[in-house]
Amino acid sequence: MTRLDAGPLEAESAVDCDGPRTLLLEAREVPLGGVRAMHVRRALPQRDLPMIGAWCFLDRFGPDPTRMRVEPHPHIGLQTVTWPLIGEVRHRDTVGSDVVLRRGQLNLMTSGEGIAHSEYSVGEEPIPLDALQLWVALPESRRHGEPAFEQHLRLPTVDLGSGAAATVVMGAFGGVASPASAYTPIAGVEIFIPAGVDVSLPLETDWEYGIVGVAGEVVVEGVAVARDHLLYLGIHRSEMSVRADADATIFVLGGEPFEDEIVMWWNFVGRSHDEIVEAREAWEADSPRFGHVVGHGDERIPAPPMPAVRLTRRHRRI
Repeated sequence: MTRLDAGPLEAESAVDCDGPRTLLLEAREVPLGGVRAMHVRRALPQRDLPMIGAWCFLDRFGPDPTRMRVEPHPHIGLQTVTWPLIGEVRHRDTVGSDVVLRRGQLNLMTSGEGIAHSEYSVGEEPIPLDALQLWVALPESRRHGEPAFEQHLRLPTVDLGSGAAATVVMGAFGGVASPASAYTPIAGVEIFIPAGVDVSLPLETDWEYGIVGVAGEVVVEGVAVARDHLLYLGIHRSEMSVRADADATIFVLGGEPFEDEIVMWWNFVGRSHDEIVEAREAWEADSPRFGHVVGHGDERIPAPPMPAVRLTRRHRRI
């Protein structure tokens, strides 16, 4: 997915993640416009919370009948994690991938120094689509490397008891690890909780966590988390009790607090304003840095203009 709201975020004093929190945040609606005529709901980044572990971005699009046509666009410094809920999406990129993604499967694209890709719904007519699109910031040790893509058709699960189950999409949870490549200690987990069930989620005490409502509603420490709400849990928890009065699905984001603060603009994650400018100029110049998306001609999404101010690193304020 490509961002169209590419404005900077103001700098404030940084706040370390220093303990448990129970902070409920709402996703905001962002229009993507163009031929897609799509709206998404963005749960992360929040103004006061730019990251949870290495997770730096979470959009949800759908469920709506739509004809998705996201033309080739670039990324640097991140991994895209595409997790479909309804419908099928065709992914093509500059490392030669051309795959269709369905429910229960994971597309993971690692940009490294630079990659480009496109995303189309399957067929020419509008179809129901609903999916989570997440970004993981790459650490210094990987963000300048080669681009890569992987698709995982089956992912491991954890039995949480009483019919509750977790699918480990990224990283590790409950002693089970996803086969997807991860470059920081991280967890991305979809959890289904049947009606009337209270489950205990095992957590890593040195990691920070958040819970995103996907379907239905859960209650965590007396806080109701509905669809598209983000409950930030902070750090230093070894477990978390979650109850659902009706069938519910949540997505858990977790990870070790990230090694650095990031600069995020349009589809780029870097560490400085100058890095972002260099990547934008390379894309606009059709540089070999990003390659050519398989199966496409000259169509591509142009980069928006740079803001009038220098981009600064995004600081936590909670």
